[in-house]
Amino acid sequence: MQFDQPVTGGPCWAELGTGDLEGAKRFYAELFGWRPETDQRQEAGGYTVARLGDAAVAALSPLYQESQPVAWNVSFAVADADAALARLREAGGAVVFGPTDVFDAGRFAVAADPTGAVFQLWQARSFPGAGLFNAPGTVGWVELQTRDTGRAREFYTSVFGWSVRAAPEYTQWGVDGADFGGMADMGDRYPPEVPAHWLPYFAVDDVDVAAESAAEAGGAVLLAPVSVPDGPRIALLRDPQGAAFGVHRADEQA
Repeated sequence: MQFDQPVTGGPCWAELGTGDLEGAKRFYAELFGWRPETDQRQEAGGYTVARLGDAAVAALSPLYQESQPVAWNVSFAVADADAALARLREAGGAVVFGPTDVFDAGRFAVAADPTGAVFQLWQARSFPGAGLFNAPGTVGWVELQTRDTGRAREFYTSVFGWSVRAAPEYTQWGVDGADFGGMADMGDRYPPEVPAHWLPYFAVDDVDVAAESAAEAGGAVLLAPVSVPDGPRIALLRDPQGAAFGVHRADEQA
C-alpha cells in the first residue's frame, strides 16, 4: 500500500465478524501482537479495537445477524456516505445495511458490488480509521476476488474514481495512482459456492513464520508461502473460526 494513513477513496479499516470473539482475540494477539480493547458500552455490542502501541489497526466484532458470515471485511473511506451510496446504486451495487451513525465516530454502511463482493463505507468524524498501515501486524494490501473482473472494474472506478494498472493476470487499484490493492479472477480456484469477496493482507516480518504460527494456534494455511513473480512473498491463512486473510512481507509491495 502506497500510503500510510486513511485517504478518501482508499481502504481505511479492516474488521472481523466472528462467532468466537474471545478465541479471535487470543489468536490474533498471538499472531500479530495485537492488544484488544473491547468497548464496554452495552450499545457497542462487544466491538473490540485491536491496537499496536497507541495505534488502532483493526477491529474484532461479534456476529450481529444469523446470516452474517464469519469473515474479514474491508472499509473504504468516503467524504459523504449517503452520496457514495447513491453513486453505488446507479452503478449497479446494492446497499446491505445503513447508512447509520456510529456514536460520534463516523457514518457507516455495508454494500455489495454487482459481482457479489461485500464491503463497507466509512465517513469519518472523530475516528478516521487505522492509525498505521504497512507495518508488521497492520493492513498492507486489500484484494478483490471476483468472477467478473470487467464488471468489477467498471463499478469501482465509477463509484470511487480509482486509478487502475491492469496486467493479464492481475489488476492493481489506486487513489490518484497510489496503489493500495488489487483484483484477481477467482476462476476455478474456488468452489462455486464461495462468493466474490474482499480479502485484507496484513504485513508481517516473516511470511513463513506467520503461516507456521497460525497453524500452530489452530488456524489453517490455505495457500502455502510463495514468492509472487516481481511481487511480494505472500500466504493465505484461515483463523480457527473460519475467516480467511492474507499476509505479506512487510518490506515488500505488490
